[in-house]
Amino acid sequence: MTQKPLYIDNLQYTNISPAHFDEMAVAGLSAVHVTICYHENFRQTVENMITWNRWVEAHPDRLMLGRTGDDVRQAHATGKTAIFYGFQNCAPIEDDIGLIEIVHQLGARFMQLSYNNQSLLATGCYEDEDPGITRFGKQAIAEMNRVGLVIDMSHSAHRSTLEAIDISSRPISITHANPSWWHPARRNKPDEVIAALTKAGGMLGFSVYPHHLAGGSDCTLDSFCEMIAEAAERYGARHLGIGTDLCQDQPDSVVEWMRNGRWSRSTDFGEGSADNPGFPRQPDWFSSIRDFPNMVTGLQKVGFSQDEIAGIMGENWLRFYDQNFGPVGPS
Repeated sequence: MTQKPLYIDNLQYTNISPAHFDEMAVAGLSAVHVTICYHENFRQTVENMITWNRWVEAHPDRLMLGRTGDDVRQAHATGKTAIFYGFQNCAPIEDDIGLIEIVHQLGARFMQLSYNNQSLLATGCYEDEDPGITRFGKQAIAEMNRVGLVIDMSHSAHRSTLEAIDISSRPISITHANPSWWHPARRNKPDEVIAALTKAGGMLGFSVYPHHLAGGSDCTLDSFCEMIAEAAERYGARHLGIGTDLCQDQPDSVVEWMRNGRWSRSTDFGEGSADNPGFPRQPDWFSSIRDFPNMVTGLQKVGFSQDEIAGIMGENWLRFYDQNFGPVGPS
């Protein structure tokens, strides 16, 4: 009997519904890292966790809470999807370093140090200047390393990202972005950053969000997978995974919240434009969660081996989970 493949999507922000849970099953996703907050404070983030906890409780045939790599293995063996919580901003820890351990205890496993703007920890990719990791940021990184809350620099600026890689005693992640040598979006990452990330044992998750794709909504599967092949040649296939950044069924009012939060009274278009302020159309080969396995065909076509494809589609993230979701052990 051929063992079913293990797939992990290491970043989604879908408008959750039972239909999406069914699609996760159709796609064979053994784990999904879901976005719990953008600009929410601690209490509001806890409310979002409560909502997700109740979804998991109400759908035990489809979902389970994810805390460790072994939870992914259990979900894979039982045909479920393990749900891992992550933050796309550091807003939930407010200005209290003690909340880092608390959010980890509540189930958070990834936290971005900044989301597009300057934060108390680091600089976002849309700021004109990047002074790097702040004093609080250095302390926060040390505490995140201690408890096993993974640093995510997907929306951070380049100097801040390089400093985070250097300061962190554990590998960090860029959960959802693509190389800027393929498509020069401000949210994508230059060779220098990805090389430093992967050399330090970190992980890059490739995004299918159209603003991150060469050709936007018309990007082809061939182009996307050729980019992954080039990245594997440059950085090694074992450091690569998928973080789709899928925002399926979200209304355009949500993208306004993502970009504006509470910090702006005017419209900030971020990755969009004044002519196209809402969510862009997904490429045809990845229009919904159920399309996740389509990438296997593309990766086969560009010459990846079976083991390399298994790694990129999920097993590389699983290894990273095993190594980084728990507290630092005794030296």
